[in-house]
Amino acid sequence: MSLSKDKALVKKFGANLRRERVAKGISQEKLAELADLNIRTVQRIEAGEITILITTADRLKSALDSNWNNLL
Repeated sequence: MSLSKDKALVKKFGANLRRERVAKGISQEKLAELADLNIRTVQRIEAGEITILITTADRLKSALDSNWNNLL
């Protein structure tokens, strides 16, 4: 996968994460707490600024009680 495709995927995941979080009425602070992450990390993920491990993505998915289709 090219670097530009990687960046696009990171941005898409972040946007989808934000959409799911807002739809469920959960604050970034609460999501960070539920996923055992720092709030700044959640902010950077939603902004598409950082690449995360699949385990972190799974913690976020579980915290939102969401599914992979909604996040990817």
